[in-house]
Amino acid sequence: MIFFGHRFLKNENFYHVSDIASISNTPPSSTLFIEFNEKNLDIINHAISNSVKVALYVKNITEILYASSLGASYIIVDKKLAKSAQNLAENYLFDAKILTLIEEENEIEELAILGIDGVIFSAAVVKISS
Repeated sequence: MIFFGHRFLKNENFYHVSDIASISNTPPSSTLFIEFNEKNLDIINHAISNSVKVALYVKNITEILYASSLGASYIIVDKKLAKSAQNLAENYLFDAKILTLIEEENEIEELAILGIDGVIFSAAVVKISS
């Protein structure tokens, strides 16, 4: 299991951007956190076409499939969707890792038992504006 934003483990941050101009305010080799929706497709496509790693936050199974097809490095889901997302990733051999948003350390064990690739605490997401 991989961890992002855990207080014991040093790992990369994700940079939450809401427009293409914000990308220039992120550190080199950053991973962008982008909420998947149609109005953000320009940001997603721009980042991926420029070889910038993208973590897409999705809300349903269809969006999970879109995120994989778009080339996301990470697909971030809420806990209720975690097992379905992981099953899809294994069935369709996604290149992306499935991460589950969590707030408390006591959620880790349940997700580990489900075989989820990783967890992300809110501390790992840095909001960037243009």
